[in-house]
Amino acid sequence: MKAITYDRFGPAEDVLTLSDIPTPSPAAGEVSVRLAFSGVNPSDIKARAGSRPGITKPPFPQVVPDSDGAGTIEAVGDGVDPARVGERVWIWNGQWQRAFGTAATHITLPSEQAVLLPEGIALEAGAVLGIPGLTATEAVFGAGDVEGQTLLVSGGGGTVGYLAVQLAKWGGAKVIATASARDFDRVRAAGAQTVLDYRSDTLAEDILAANGDAPVDRVVEVEFGVNAGVCADVIKPNGVIAAYGSQIDMTPTVPFGPLLFKAATIDIILIYLLPLAQRQERIARLHRALQDGALVCPVEQTFALKDCAAAHNAVQQGKREGAILLDCA
Repeated sequence: MKAITYDRFGPAEDVLTLSDIPTPSPAAGEVSVRLAFSGVNPSDIKARAGSRPGITKPPFPQVVPDSDGAGTIEAVGDGVDPARVGERVWIWNGQWQRAFGTAATHITLPSEQAVLLPEGIALEAGAVLGIPGLTATEAVFGAGDVEGQTLLVSGGGGTVGYLAVQLAKWGGAKVIATASARDFDRVRAAGAQTVLDYRSDTLAEDILAANGDAPVDRVVEVEFGVNAGVCADVIKPNGVIAAYGSQIDMTPTVPFGPLLFKAATIDIILIYLLPLAQRQERIARLHRALQDGALVCPVEQTFALKDCAAAHNAVQQGKREGAILLDCA
């Protein structure tokens, strides 16, 4: 199979190579998928760059990057229903604790990690579901239904935030979002009742005013370290702060007193570690939103597989209005 590989950390253009490597045959309980698209995420960039604390070299001699993707099952191992051959599927945890991810023409992995894509949903959308889609679903619905609640979505212009706005709206919540000014219109179009400038000096007051001076039920937070104080100010008693990122400040100072006297829950989300039963419930919700036509998974740009380095750099540069994909075909 054709695959992008690396054997050391470094800049994308220095370490990523287009290689020919054997296509692994599916073992018992596994499937082999011919990939149509690979989704590139910030976590893939960090893994390839070696920017995670305490990790000095790749965990395997040869790594194929990227965890998200979509394609068609070509072969199955023992114990997997042969009827799965030909299924259109999307991938989760493609390169999580595994050497070979989705930046390739094929991937072989456990059958449950290749999820049947609902009829009528494009493979491009499927390549966005693994990390952004499931993170947004967990952040919105991690404590159950949200109908009648008010959710604050921090960073509504980002890929996860944009999906979270749509999912919260679909779930019957009132949505307040923060974003940069350039994203205001599209975040409103996605379902946010109010969109506020995340740089406002009076952000907490603005959020409360947008909710009739009442606190919010749940916060979907992309930058917990920077926004911990605002979260504490606007969350209701017994509310939940669902934090899936804190890139700007990875060692935040937490306003424990205000959070304590609201008995607030800080729910730190790492979608890679979601237990299977919970994951399957989130997948079901995600599929229902897609089938209801309530969820659009925008794609900013699609690169050829050989141009994986450029795709990684596009993700690293940010300021996108959609996902970055590789065309694996």
